Amino acid sequence: MAKVRITQVKSIIDRTKRQKDTIKALGLRKINHSVEHEVTPQIQGMINKVAHLVKVEEV
Repeated sequence: MAKVRITQVKSIIDRTKRQKDTIKALGLRKINHSVEHEVTPQIQGMINKVAHLVKVEEV
């Protein structure tokens, strides 16, 4: 499967609890922190929900 690198580029201050929990579930902690995940339907759904807070690139 393909891998993606997800980088948090915006703060989660003043975001809904659901968005904060999604960022945390992806493994992100602070701005400019990056993680790599396999592309699965679950990960893709989480990325779509917080797309305005993260940058996604293929690895």
